[in-house]
Amino acid sequence: MAAAEPLHDIAHLGGVELFTPLPDRSLWYFRDLLGMEVAHAAGPSVYLRGYGDHAASTLKLTAAPRPGVGCVSWRAMSPAALERRARAIEAAGLGIGWTNGDFGRGRSYRFHDPDGHLMEIYYEEQKFAAPPELRSTLKNQPQKYTGRGVGVRRTDHLALLAGDVGRNRRFAQELLGFQLREQVIFDEGKSEIGSWMSPTAVHHQLAYVVDVKGGHGRLHHFSLWVDNREDVLRAADILAENRIFIEAGPSKHNNSQGFYLYSYEPGGNRVEIYSGSYLVFAPDWEPVTWNEQERGTGTYWGAALPDSFIQYATPDIDAEETTDAPKLPVFF
Repeated sequence: MAAAEPLHDIAHLGGVELFTPLPDRSLWYFRDLLGMEVAHAAGPSVYLRGYGDHAASTLKLTAAPRPGVGCVSWRAMSPAALERRARAIEAAGLGIGWTNGDFGRGRSYRFHDPDGHLMEIYYEEQKFAAPPELRSTLKNQPQKYTGRGVGVRRTDHLALLAGDVGRNRRFAQELLGFQLREQVIFDEGKSEIGSWMSPTAVHHQLAYVVDVKGGHGRLHHFSLWVDNREDVLRAADILAENRIFIEAGPSKHNNSQGFYLYSYEPGGNRVEIYSGSYLVFAPDWEPVTWNEQERGTGTYWGAALPDSFIQYATPDIDAEETTDAPKLPVFF
């Protein structure tokens, strides 16, 4: 049987909204420590971007009672692609409807993935125009490198938890057109633990990982890109100096080959500083599958990922009753 014609209606990850019960402290973390720029503020939300992001904003911080993920935004390849995906998602019974768009974006179609995460697809996007004090001497760079904090360049990916990884992975492949890069499958091929996917050459812009606590619509982590390993090591120094809890790393993953550092922003969400990995250009890429023995601790070298990496996500479930849940430090 011939393979289905690939979908190329989604261009890339456009932005992520994070909920935080400590909006001022979360803003301090992303702006002052990670070096992101504030682009806009409205109501309970602040919009930020990395110095290499071409869009007006790629991260939205929204004050909320509990941490977690809000709306995940995907940019369509064209207005026609946006309409096609909206019709397909509506037909699948996952649609919510059209909005007039958030800051920096035009008309958007909102929907839920099978696990309940809120998402949207849009096409029209406001490009970042640097004010004089942020203008780069490089014409092909949207903003100068300020050297503030970690100096993250751009949004890279996010990982979402799901009760049924396979169902959500098929949704991303069949309705959004994502290419599957790698999988972790246990129990002799019976249990899909995690899948890493992307609509671009970037290794993954979306991962689904099994929710061991049986929750729905939860966030595992949000990831920001830096140019090299030394930047990740420098991030570790900056976060430690500012009493930010570092959960894991710096180390190297086996799947994705990414060099990573995981910390918790003050609101409680897990944030990854990420570099390395590899690009995929082949249209006939064969997904790499890892079993229990091959996957191991998820680390190629460096310290093993702690139990909290599996047990903790936002919003948390039964944190007081879960002995493996990390103890977040008290932030000043």
